[in-house]
Amino acid sequence: MFKGSLLAGVLLCCAVYSIAQDSPAEVSVQQDVVYGVQGREKLLLDIYLPAEPSTKARPAVVLIHGGAWSSLDKGTMRNMAAFLARFGFVAVSVNYRLLHGSENLWPAQLDDVQRAVRWLRSNSAKYNVDASHIGAFGHSAGAQLAALLGMEDTRDNSDAALAKYSSRVQAVVDVSGPVDFPAYHYDDRDGGLVNLFGGEYDKIPQVWRDASPVSHVAKSNAPFLIVHGKSDDAVPIAQAQELRSKLQKAGVPVSFIKLEGGHTFETPEARLRLATETLTFFNQYLVVSP
Repeated sequence: MFKGSLLAGVLLCCAVYSIAQDSPAEVSVQQDVVYGVQGREKLLLDIYLPAEPSTKARPAVVLIHGGAWSSLDKGTMRNMAAFLARFGFVAVSVNYRLLHGSENLWPAQLDDVQRAVRWLRSNSAKYNVDASHIGAFGHSAGAQLAALLGMEDTRDNSDAALAKYSSRVQAVVDVSGPVDFPAYHYDDRDGGLVNLFGGEYDKIPQVWRDASPVSHVAKSNAPFLIVHGKSDDAVPIAQAQELRSKLQKAGVPVSFIKLEGGHTFETPEARLRLATETLTFFNQYLVVSP
């Protein structure tokens, strides 16, 4: 799968976000806030708030971790979340249900991150969030989920308490994200995607297509920043190029940045570029001028 194991590639994702802490303000963190319950599992998120008070509602960013939809957690986003909060964003790093054997098959993960966005909107007054200016940032599997947040309306809207809140975000940063799953169906050597989707592509092709962001490109999509490593051997850069091309043809604002490195970016220069480009992008699309 993904020219080797995506899981093996993303185990280093914590290192991607070792960003220099030279930003202008401190941050307060509320950890393990419950945003939903599925069965016996509590869905948790961490909220990073700028320490400086503001009379104006702040834009927010939901951060989604990688891990092949089956490992890691919200803690891998802590440095990027703190970085964004230091520059005035409310940053929310979320857990979602992970694939365990035949439990939590797709689209459980999408349902959870959509719920997180709607929960944030429903609690926008409490956290001083501008509910109309929310972005999503994701790495690897998290980038696929972030992309769909900028493309798709709520899939499961059965919770009456959240029914009036949209799960769509207004800007997406896709870092090293897989976006075209049918392209992988002959190379799913470890069976990770077959397990995730509950069957082989030839038997349930629509499920594989529906999970692919390239299948949902439309003019109504949120603006995208796509960041990908030139030598990524877990998710080929051709995936990013395909998404960029389709977004451009649909008239969606999209920026594409190729960085030195593989699935994760080990050099300080690449990490700094990722951080600064992300901040610039979210400032452009989420920050409302006075």
